[in-house]
Amino acid sequence: MPFDIADPSLADEGRHRVDFAERAMPVLGLLRARYAGARPLAGVRIAACMHVTAETAALARTLIAGGAELHLAASNPLSTQDDVAAALVAEGVAVHARHGVDRKGYLSHLEAVLDAEPTLVLDDGCDLIGVLHTTRRALLPGVRAGCEETTTGVLRLRQMAADGALGLPMVAVNDTGMQRLVANRHGTGQSTLDAVMRATGTLLAGATVVVAGYGWCGSGIAARARGLGAHVVVTEVDPERALDAVLEGHRVLPMAQAAAIGDVFITVTGNRDVLTAAHFAAMRDGAVLVNAGHFDVEVDVAGLESTATEVRRRVRPHVDEYVLEDGRRLLLVAEGRLANLAAAEGHPAAVMDMSFAVQALTLEWLVGTALQPGVHDVPPEIDTEVARTKLATMGVGLDVLTGAQLRYLSSWQP
Repeated sequence: MPFDIADPSLADEGRHRVDFAERAMPVLGLLRARYAGARPLAGVRIAACMHVTAETAALARTLIAGGAELHLAASNPLSTQDDVAAALVAEGVAVHARHGVDRKGYLSHLEAVLDAEPTLVLDDGCDLIGVLHTTRRALLPGVRAGCEETTTGVLRLRQMAADGALGLPMVAVNDTGMQRLVANRHGTGQSTLDAVMRATGTLLAGATVVVAGYGWCGSGIAARARGLGAHVVVTEVDPERALDAVLEGHRVLPMAQAAAIGDVFITVTGNRDVLTAAHFAAMRDGAVLVNAGHFDVEVDVAGLESTATEVRRRVRPHVDEYVLEDGRRLLLVAEGRLANLAAAEGHPAAVMDMSFAVQALTLEWLVGTALQPGVHDVPPEIDTEVARTKLATMGVGLDVLTGAQLRYLSSWQP
């Protein structure tokens, strides 16, 4: 298969990394064992745009075991693990991903996986779907359906559907209960703060952490920050989410006020221009700027560069220092890109075990299901199956409703 990776000689190193990750991914392992026998994806060509990490490789191995032909591009150049890319190529995956590739290279990789004329697509941020609906529209009739696993990507898909522009069925994997609870809240919460601590060495105990956005991801980040002893300030535009933050014990302020008191700023809104020059002007010396949203538009990096009188690149790995006219220094993590994958290793493998099991089962379901173009939900029984399997691998048992209880719940009569 065609591929474009940094160094094929890294395959052994990458294989060891993937094998280690799989120790914490028993659900996907059980699913792979079934797929190897049943081959439910035989004859399916999948084009995927995902973070090329050890955890994604575990999903790739499962899809291949199920009979799929997989073509993989990276959804974020800074998250690509070159050794994992090499390991996957050695195992028969057509990988087009290099760590740190520029925008032109990134787009060429998306085009390359679509050259395979896929029958199913996996996306992370909706960039692959965007290319499919613009420069590669001729391929649309041959694509049966696809999955999207991020909040930002699902938002884009729903906008496309509302505009009548979405030409295929897409399943909102991100909107499952498992994905929101486990991946968004617990995964993003832990991995984002892991990135802050790795990149900056900041002591969060006693620090003021400003979290912009209090959705599933933001609430997880806020909870983890408070657990580490931080004072958490939340900024929001949604009154219900803001009220939720207040009732959880967090202080809620407009960003214009929070800018002056924060030590660490974490954006996780899915929108652009959350931190701008007006906010930089009010920030303390040494403030840390972190983006946990999918795209690098939440922190106005261009505005930061125009405000600064000096830019000191790489004062630490993944950290750039911007010196303002009055001598204050602002620290930008991972160039304003998705910090938990650019400056750390993303969600723990145990989190991605469940997320990717939902992905794999949804692909299997799509093979035998005809849907109309639009945004569709994952069947609830898939979410339940993954949760039940995960609990079983943890040795956790559940109660079972009695016949009388079932009849009570299904009847309106006393």
